[in-house]
Amino acid sequence: MKRLILIVEDTEDSLRIARDLLSNAGYDLLEATDGAAAVTMAAQHHPDLILMDIQLPKLDGYEATRRIRANPELDGVPIIAITSYALSGDDVRAKAAGCDAYIAKPYSPRALLAEVRRFLDGPDQS
Repeated sequence: MKRLILIVEDTEDSLRIARDLLSNAGYDLLEATDGAAAVTMAAQHHPDLILMDIQLPKLDGYEATRRIRANPELDGVPIIAITSYALSGDDVRAKAAGCDAYIAKPYSPRALLAEVRRFLDGPDQS
């Protein structure tokens, strides 16, 4: 069964990297380029996992995550925060907003894929 991932990213290069990596790994993808669109798309499509950039137009990733978490239909959907603004305490802020994991850019594609698989496929998949 194919798993659906919502990628929330406003930078085309970062979006392309994630798109190529995850589509080649066999995942179905949705894409949003701002936080407001992410909240709407998550509610409409019920993805299996969300990759959430933090620095986004309209709604930042923290607020988008809080709004997604407020929707009972999306309870249990893992959200992985991804940001290039990896300041001290950002991981704590991401977790407080409702993110399940936190990855700083630049990230290793292999590390990102391992984290996605950990949530979607369990720890023994490779």
